[in-house]
Amino acid sequence: MRESKLRKTRQYKIYVSVFVCMVTKAVHLEIVTELSTAAFLAGFDRFVARRGLPTDVYSDCGTNFKGASKYLFEVINDPANHHLLSSHSFCTWHFNPPAAPHFGGLWEAAVRSFKTLLVRTVGDHNLTMEEMSTLLCRIEAVLNSRPLTPMNPSPLDLDYLSPGHFLIGQPLLAVPDLNIPEGRSNVLTRWKLLHQCHQSFWRRWSTEYLASLQVRGKWTTDVPNIQVGQMVVIKDNQIPPTSWRLGRILEANAGQDGVIRVAKILTSTGELTRPVVKLVLLPMD
Repeated sequence: MRESKLRKTRQYKIYVSVFVCMVTKAVHLEIVTELSTAAFLAGFDRFVARRGLPTDVYSDCGTNFKGASKYLFEVINDPANHHLLSSHSFCTWHFNPPAAPHFGGLWEAAVRSFKTLLVRTVGDHNLTMEEMSTLLCRIEAVLNSRPLTPMNPSPLDLDYLSPGHFLIGQPLLAVPDLNIPEGRSNVLTRWKLLHQCHQSFWRRWSTEYLASLQVRGKWTTDVPNIQVGQMVVIKDNQIPPTSWRLGRILEANAGQDGVIRVAKILTSTGELTRPVVKLVLLPMD
């Protein structure tokens, strides 16, 4: 990052701490300046102040995590703090076995989906602290807006459940902005540059997320046909960030071989006809 907005300002390296809920898969991102116990404790304090104190914390055996766990253990067990703590506020820290990073598959997957695309979208741009904080908050909203499952089994209900519902009680939305092409390099203002990075991250991540829901077997294995009443996500590269086009299957047209390739969908704006390859079925179980 850049220290200031001056042209010849100094640059320094930063890190991002990724918090993932083990139940709802909600993601929280915090900027930390270094890989030290003090820097992580500062990020952990900001997380607790906005999201609440978790009952259990899982992490690998990093020295900064070990130091933070030891410090918090000493603070909680200090006799001077017994009157400040109640029996209902407790937090247990769990560590992976040494040399076993694969035990943290849940948060490692979140780190991969966030880190890889962040590097690709930001590229060689050096952002300031304010710009990076804004971009991370927008990316956090994108990650927490993904549809998980239908909210109601009714064939006429188009509401879906997302991690944002567990955070604020409703879907996460984004402020409307102008569409800036990804390949445009002559962006005049820094504000438009942030819009471009945000939209680029949204286009790439939403495509990868829908592809992960649409895992297909080989052509030698039969794939179950879609059924009337199921909720699907319609692939559309023109929708703004944190917006998902969802619908319910009204009619499925099967060919002579019994395979359904075209379906009629009920959406919030009316009925549409789309090929099955443009539809992603939301998991019900």
